[in-house]
Amino acid sequence: MTVYFTSDTHFGDPRVLRIDRRPFPSIAEHDEALVALWNETVGPEDEVWHLGDFALGPPPEAVAALLGRLNGRKHLISGNNDGPGTLAAPGWESVQAYAELRIDGRHLILCHYAFRTWNQIGRGSVNLHGRSHGRLTPATRQYDVGVDVQELMPATLDQIIARKRVRKPFAEKRKPDGV
Repeated sequence: MTVYFTSDTHFGDPRVLRIDRRPFPSIAEHDEALVALWNETVGPEDEVWHLGDFALGPPPEAVAALLGRLNGRKHLISGNNDGPGTLAAPGWESVQAYAELRIDGRHLILCHYAFRTWNQIGRGSVNLHGRSHGRLTPATRQYDVGVDVQELMPATLDQIIARKRVRKPFAEKRKPDGV
């Protein structure tokens, strides 16, 4: 089992095409591409921590259907755009506003929002967050895990830490085969 992190997928939210300049002509194509990239990356037994803003716009039954199409055991750290239908959707292993995990000896602080300081910061803990869509200059040991900086797909902790902190233009990012 591999553990992945992501955020700010904004399924069903056409604003991301304009505001974040995601390279898709329609929100339907955006959503299908993100599902395909997720499922190319995440296996059925893997675990995914989604750090907020999963979907905005689709009715609860569409959110539930979408969750059913995505591989892995999924946990939601709620974001400012996650409404009642997303929070209550069947398919989440857990839903909370904040979590702390230990992975590979690292203490992780998970929240949709970036912190200026966090639990065990002086002991080397890491803050993973979403919300900023790659626009926030990170503090030491602080990482935006949103799709806008993770090549539109979930990433492992090692991939997140190893990546350069410079956003690549979407033209350099890959789309799944056939999309």
